[in-house]
Formats: sequence, structure tokens, C-alpha cells
Amino acid sequence: MIKRNYPPGIQGNKGVKSLTEYGKQLNQKQKVKRIYGVTEKQLRKHLAEALKQQGVAGDNLISKLETRLDSIVFRMNLASSRAAARNLVSHGHIQVNERSLNIPSAYVKIGDKISVKKNKLEKNYFLNKQALLKKNLDIPGWLAFDPKKMEGEVVSIPNRKDVNISIDIQEVVEFYSR
Repeated sequence: MIKRNYPPGIQGNKGVKSLTEYGKQLNQKQKVKRIYGVTEKQLRKHLAEALKQQGVAGDNLISKLETRLDSIVFRMNLASSRAAARNLVSHGHIQVNERSLNIPSAYVKIGDKISVKKNKLEKNYFLNKQALLKKNLDIPGWLAFDPKKMEGEVVSIPNRKDVNISIDIQEVVEFYSR
């Protein structure tokens, strides 16, 4: 069996069609939705709020998505994926400013302290995470994290340079501005 990099048939070997501008923008939007685990309605809401703020809409959108509670829990390495971080938050393992918060889409502001509940620290999951976090700590500069207390704080608002994601966020903004 011969594996070729084009579809079978007479029309198969005509080369790859390039995407239209709409297709490129749609791909970028879908990529953002998948990375951050948000629905279409949530993404539209975040973009509407980003457009109301001063500054570049794309940068504002990235900072809105990154300052969601589930995203911050993921960035503090308390969870291995954004879906797992969302699960931790929704099951009530996370506190914000010493108060329980189980809404993954809640915004976190500068100065807010995010921590694991004291009674949950004895669970095997958090004991294993604590041991792993002592070995390697890859926390972004806009967050401060103490692996001994399993507590972090938002130091500043993230910008596009702080987020290492290969997305052309301007195409997402252009997609919704049609």
C-alpha cells in the first residue's frame, strides 16, 4: 500500500487549496476556543468586554482569557490541563481571598490570592502536586506562587508577550468585527 499526501482519485493530485481570509480567521477563533475551553457565547462576551476597554482589543482579549480563575489555576501548575483546572475549581478545591469560589469563568484581579483549601491539602492529588512543584517551577512572571503553601497571587495583568500561545489574536478580533 502506498501512502500519498493527497486524496485519491483523478482530482486528488491538484495541490493544496489555500484557505480564504474567512477560513484563516475561523481557524484562529476555533483554536482560541479549544485552548481556553470556552464556548462561542463566552468568547463573544469576553471580546465585547475587551472592545470596551482602552487599548488594543486583541491584547485585552488575551488578558481577559488569562485572568479567568481556571486559567490561573492552570498557569500556577495546580492542574495539568485547563480542563483539569476547570474541574478543580468547579468541585470546590480552590479559594480566592480566603473564600470558596467554584465558578471557573470568574475574573481574578490584581492582588487576589488564589489557594487550595486547607482541608484539601491532605488529598493525594495535592500532595503529589506539591512534590512535583518543588522540583520544577515554571510560573509566568505575572503570577507569584508559593509551592509550600500552595498559594499564589496575581501580581499584574498579563499581556500578549507573557502568554506563549501561537495564536494570531487580531484575526479573531477581525472575525467578530465583520
